[in-house]
Amino acid sequence: MASDIVIPKLGMTMASAKLAAWKAAEGEWITEGQPVMVIETEKVTQDVEALADGFLHILAAPGAVAQVGEAVGQLAADEAELKALQAAAPAPEGLAAAPAAAPSAGEPAAPAAPGGRVKITPLAKKIARENGLDYRRLTGSGPGGRIKRADVERALKEGPPPAAEAPAAQSAAAWPGEVIEGKRVKDSLPLSGIRAVIAEHMHKSLQNSAQLSAMGEFDVAELVRLRQSLIAHQEMIGARISYTDLLVYIVARALKKNPLINSSVVGDQIKLWEDINIGVAVSLPMQKYDAGLIVPVIHDADKLSLTEISLRLKDLRRRCQDGTIGLEDIGGGTFTISNVGGFGQGYVFTTPIINQPQAAILGVGAILDRPVVQPDGQVGVGKLMNFSLTFDHRAINGAPIGLFLGTIQEMIKTPGLLLA
Repeated sequence: MASDIVIPKLGMTMASAKLAAWKAAEGEWITEGQPVMVIETEKVTQDVEALADGFLHILAAPGAVAQVGEAVGQLAADEAELKALQAAAPAPEGLAAAPAAAPSAGEPAAPAAPGGRVKITPLAKKIARENGLDYRRLTGSGPGGRIKRADVERALKEGPPPAAEAPAAQSAAAWPGEVIEGKRVKDSLPLSGIRAVIAEHMHKSLQNSAQLSAMGEFDVAELVRLRQSLIAHQEMIGARISYTDLLVYIVARALKKNPLINSSVVGDQIKLWEDINIGVAVSLPMQKYDAGLIVPVIHDADKLSLTEISLRLKDLRRRCQDGTIGLEDIGGGTFTISNVGGFGQGYVFTTPIINQPQAAILGVGAILDRPVVQPDGQVGVGKLMNFSLTFDHRAINGAPIGLFLGTIQEMIKTPGLLLA
């Protein structure tokens, strides 16, 4: 009997997804665990694996938006069943193809398509990552082409195979000479892919919550001195500590002292989360004029040391850049930090948009030398970091926000508190 290929539920707030592409043709034989389609959620683009063997019958064309649990394809047990399915509901125009023969019992599975999910054992993946090896370029010797520890160790000894030359990227459609309302068009960029996902997610966030921003400055002179000391001893510590690492460490502990900030509005209730999972906004490699954005999550940040946070964040950033980040790395966040200090100097405030379903997000800028009044009444030069804390006023009022920001400032100004 045919089995359905449905849109899986990949997150608490996920209600639908866009079918970005099929990884196989109509009528092609699919094996269990093989990536069969690509979907775009409000967070990330994700491969979906087949849950059974069978001949693929496509019900929805790429670009279609389907609800969670909705069938977009089917897997027929044999060619007769495939023909019956095609007769009952023909594949979308342009996707029909002759069925491919099923592989024999002993025939190994074909390697994953470029960009597809690679079958690899957890230990092999760990060894590859620790040694900076791109395991996606390896051929596995395990069942179904799965990459094993021996495959990784052999590649480390011999060197991985050369990467195939990628085709040149196609420029977005431009219309030289086009004029709209008296303005000449230089270029046209499609609002698609991750940029479209970000646009939709941010728009929904503003529509679905009562967002308000509290702005101000943190006095970070002591934090600067602390980081300089940590960098001077980075070999002993085992990591080069960044300001973002310090902020994650501080905010995690401030959330523990101010639990209402670590919450979400779910239906008609405010859920205060036991877990403190901090997302950090990461810019993806620049494409044309703009860079995409993704928010990997440091889970249980309040239970990690500063060094553990630093190493984990560096690993997450690297996997964001090389495209190996997984849904488990970007899900479950309870609070987000966006540090734009490294993207330009100047006295700039921003109002970041909440990463739903969280109740708050902290945006910070560059550390600048600015005039400050010293305790003795004299004007001196201080080191200040501007911030903007956007929060959902449905869940949090101004008083808890003030207490939360006060906790952060005390920890920043008194590094000894970080050890308590």
